Amino acid sequence: DGQVTAHSKEGRNLKAIRGDKIAWVKGSQDGYSNIGYLINQIDTVICRANKMNDNGQLGNYSIRERTKAMVACYPGSGTHYKMHVDNPNKDGRVITAIYYLNVDWDTKRSGGVLRIFRKQDDAVADIEPKFDRLLFFWSDIRNPHEVQPAHRTRYAITVWYFDANEREKARNRRR
Repeated sequence: DGQVTAHSKEGRNLKAIRGDKIAWVKGSQDGYSNIGYLINQIDTVICRANKMNDNGQLGNYSIRERTKAMVACYPGSGTHYKMHVDNPNKDGRVITAIYYLNVDWDTKRSGGVLRIFRKQDDAVADIEPKFDRLLFFWSDIRNPHEVQPAHRTRYAITVWYFDANEREKARNRRR
């Protein structure tokens, strides 16, 4: 549930698409209390923003659940993640939240930039994976993105938030 999958032909080398190592964490397990705290803080931001008056497009969604946290490590040596969309098939994920853990990150030396492409034009946003940075963006086709080659170990924790209606439709399609 909630895993980002590479949409490729069967048998294709996934390392050519993504080079990270991942673990799925609830945050309630022994030894993971800091991740649990982080998840709770992100939950608070999402819940408050979703309940605000005049919250823009976010007001179109009923956000009641999320994935476990995906802890990702790009072990350097040019590891990357090719351009993709987290939710290309309407699985319910609406918001992607990424928290970076990289102390003293130097993008010129280490690379590892998250590049977000704007679908309607050629504009891009390059996000440096600096320590204590929290990023939110739409999970669907509005935000294709990639992780550019990292030349140093790069860490991120990602959580996806579901729209209840889209999630229910996705579950019904799988039945």
